[in-house]
Formats: sequence, C-alpha cells, structure tokens
Amino acid sequence: MNVITTFKDKKREKQLKYEKSVLREISLKTLKERVKQYFGSSRITANLMTQSGIEEACYDVAIEAYLLGAHFSKFGFYGESVDSIKDRCHKEEKHLIDTLYNFLLYWGKGTEGVYSESLYYLCEQYVESWWHEGFRTGERRHKLRLH
Repeated sequence: MNVITTFKDKKREKQLKYEKSVLREISLKTLKERVKQYFGSSRITANLMTQSGIEEACYDVAIEAYLLGAHFSKFGFYGESVDSIKDRCHKEEKHLIDTLYNFLLYWGKGTEGVYSESLYYLCEQYVESWWHEGFRTGERRHKLRLH
C-alpha cells in the first residue's frame, strides 16, 4: 500500500529538515551572550532582564530572525545583493522587531516608555544581527552544498 503525500507536506518536511540542520550551528551560550550584549548592558532594560521569561522571548525572536536570514540566503548565493534581499523580507523582519519591542514594553510595565525610541533601536539591532548571522550561515551552507 502506498502512502499518498501532498506537495505541501513534502515542502514542509524539507523546510523542517533544513531548519534543524541550520539550528545545530547556534549554541545556547551564543544566545545568552547576545541577549546580555544588547539588553543586559543597557540601563534601559537591565532591570527588565531580571524577570523570568524575558530572556526566553529574546531567544525565540533571535531564532526566528536567524531562520529568516538563513531562508533568504539562497538569493545571496545566486548573486542578489544583501540590500535587495533585506527588502524582500522587510515585512517579516519588521514583525519580529515589533513583536520583541511590544513584548518588552508590556513586561516593562511602562518604565521603559520614556526610552521607547532607544528600546526600539535596540530591538532592531538585535534582530538585524541575528538575521545577518543566519544569512551568513545559510550562504556558507549553500556554498558547501549542504542545503
């Protein structure tokens, strides 16, 4: 008896396999260091990072941004510039930035409201750094034909 699978199922299976292989290259230590680098050293968010759950939210956004960069790296491999690739995924990247920003504002209970513009730029830099990290990893994997 044959198992009938659809194109969507195969595509999703292939995507999950790729994401698992790319995520093997991120360590928890790197995630923690980057969160401390961007949010722990800033006086805006230093007291916010002591609450439980905030770091995990930063990890989630970092992983999503990393996977987004890795996913769009295939266009870079075929010769497209990084700026035009970033334009392709601008909506998804902005969504990640806004999600993290709103999460930090909500759990900060308004204490970061005075510094909201600085906080937004911190979130933007954090997501961008993870996007570029994923992009470089994905490009390297394409060059080595590990995709």
